[in-house]
Amino acid sequence: MAMLLNAMVLLSSCGDDDAPLPPNEEEIITTLRLEFTKSGTAVTQTFEWQDLDGDGGNAPVIDAISLDANSTYDVKVLVLNETEPVDLADESYNITLEIEEEDDEHQFFFIKSAGLNLTFTYDDEDDNGNPVGLDNTFSTGAASTGTLTVTLKHQPGIKTGTSTINDGETDIEATFGSVTIQ
Repeated sequence: MAMLLNAMVLLSSCGDDDAPLPPNEEEIITTLRLEFTKSGTAVTQTFEWQDLDGDGGNAPVIDAISLDANSTYDVKVLVLNETEPVDLADESYNITLEIEEEDDEHQFFFIKSAGLNLTFTYDDEDDNGNPVGLDNTFSTGAASTGTLTVTLKHQPGIKTGTSTINDGETDIEATFGSVTIQ
């Protein structure tokens, strides 16, 4: 009888170890905002990719990006859920706050089309020294046109200094189809 009781205690205590972890609830992202501040000035230009009704409904509303040639910009990325009341201090609206908290699990990737004279560098990193992409420097060259795709990847447990756009799950992919450097 004592052996049966010990077996039941052992089995019940082991059962909890195998219980699945609660899923990381996926947030709703409706808006990706890029804030470009030209170096040496206080002038900020804001460009948005916005899809308020989500996948499958109306097409997203996408701002055309226009930048000065041969210039440097500080670029901040904001990620929003505009189905919630506007409150930049609330994570349910300002998804950027969650990305900052979980920066070791997130990375932005910036992919430009061939011929667009634009380069970027990350200006922020997580506690492990890996890039995040909420704060960046973009440099423009000679006049050109093209596209810029901004992709946020969720990479829990796999993010490294050599992570690529192919690693992890895509939280948002926003293509700015009209980028002009003049």
